Amino acid sequence: MSDCIFCKIAAGDIPSATIYEDDDFRVILDLGPAAKGHALILPKEHYANITEMPDELLGKAMVLAKKVVTYMMKALPCDGYNVVQNNGEAAGQTVFHFHIHLIPRYKNDGVGVTWKPGELTDAWKQEIMEKTKGLRGE
Repeated sequence: MSDCIFCKIAAGDIPSATIYEDDDFRVILDLGPAAKGHALILPKEHYANITEMPDELLGKAMVLAKKVVTYMMKALPCDGYNVVQNNGEAAGQTVFHFHIHLIPRYKNDGVGVTWKPGELTDAWKQEIMEKTKGLRGE
């Protein structure tokens, strides 16, 4: 897409701090990092979200996430990692080009990628189990 900033970055039209690149992806340092070493995996083709990504490419993205995280945990070093992928405005997606956040975590870093656990009620469980029968082939 000609107006997508991540398409322009992935294509190399906009300079970025690229830490990895192959035929399908560019991995860049985030300009607004949650923590030191926060990176983004950007596919070079435009897909708005996870539901538009071809399965094979999505699989490659996760293998790449593992590769980058494994390397960065040794290079930085950090105490852990969040691998985050948002879909839709309600989920926090602000750039509608599929991307994966790789966020190094350091003890007591104050980075907030958590939520308050709720409760799976019997009503929710029953409703969801009924609505997902097709997923299970029932």
